[in-house]
Amino acid sequence: MKTSTELPRHSLSGETMGTRYTALFYADAGIDVDDVGRRLAHAVARVDQQMSTWKPGSDLNRLNAAPAHEWVPVPKELATVLAAALRVSQQSGGAFDIAVGDLVNAWGFGPGEQTGPEQALGTLAPTPRVLASAALVVDSQRNQVRKRSALNLDLSGIAKGFGVDELGRCLEGLGITRYLVGIDGEMRARGMKPDGRRWAVALEKPTRGVREVMGVMELSDAAIATSGDYRHWVDVAGQSYAHTMNPATGAPLRNRLAAVTVVAASCMLADAWATALMVLGETQGPRLAQARGMDALFVLREGQQYKEISIVGGQLQAQIESR
Repeated sequence: MKTSTELPRHSLSGETMGTRYTALFYADAGIDVDDVGRRLAHAVARVDQQMSTWKPGSDLNRLNAAPAHEWVPVPKELATVLAAALRVSQQSGGAFDIAVGDLVNAWGFGPGEQTGPEQALGTLAPTPRVLASAALVVDSQRNQVRKRSALNLDLSGIAKGFGVDELGRCLEGLGITRYLVGIDGEMRARGMKPDGRRWAVALEKPTRGVREVMGVMELSDAAIATSGDYRHWVDVAGQSYAHTMNPATGAPLRNRLAAVTVVAASCMLADAWATALMVLGETQGPRLAQARGMDALFVLREGQQYKEISIVGGQLQAQIESR
C-alpha cells in the first residue's frame, strides 16, 4: 500500500474567463486524470456562462436586461454570489459594489457600449449612484432576483474567486483533499503536500508591464486573492486610471494603493474583500481590515518604492519599506 508521500502529483490547466485556470493535486495513480480535467473545465465553464458580462447569453446579462420590479429566476450559484456581493457591499460601506457595469463599459474595460475614457473623464464629478445593496433583492430560497431600479451589474470583482472555489469543490467531490487551484492570481489551497509542507503561492510585484515576484505566502485550507492597479489600466491626459471602479466617485479609483491581498476561508470572499479594501484606500482599508479581524497585505506606492502594511487576524504586524 502506498504511503501519502508516494502519491503522484498531477497538474491540469485550461482557458476560462479570459485567462487560465490551474489545478495541482495529489491523488492515487489510478485516478482518471482526463475525467478530472473534464469536470474541472465544466465547473469553470458553468460559472463563466452564468456570471460573465462578455457572453451575450449569460444569466447575468439576462438579469441586466430584465425589467425592474420583476422577479427573475437565476441559477443557484449566481444567487449565492449575488447575495455574498450584497453582504460585502453592506459590510464595506458600499466600497464593494456590483452595480458598476455602466462605469466599467464607459472607461473601456467591459464589453458594452463605450463612450471612451476621454469622454468619461468629463464626468468625474461625483454624482449620486444607486448601490446594488439598496436596489437588488436576492431570494436565495427560491433562487430569484428582483431589481428595484435599472442596474448594470458586473461581477468581475467576485466571480473569479467563486470559480476558484468551484474548482476546489469539484476536486473534493472526487475525494481529492490535497490541492492548489487557481484562476489567474486567485488561489485556494486544501490540505498539505504529502511531505507535510504547505502550498507556496507567489505574490506579484505591482509593477506595470513586468511580471516579477515580490514575495511568497504559504497556504493550507485557505484562499487568497489580490486586487491591484497594475494589470489593466488606461492613460488619459497624462493620468493613469485603473480598472477598479470607486462607487463613491463614479470613476476608476485613484489612491496610493498598488495592491491589496486578502486571505480568507473562501476565494469568493477573498476576491470581493480585496476589491473593497483597494477602493477604501491606504487609510480606511487597513482600519476596516483590523476592525473585522482580517488577514490582509496592503502595498502602497512611495515614489519608486513600495510600503507594505501587513495585518494578521486584525492585528497590525509590520510596515515595511521595499523597492
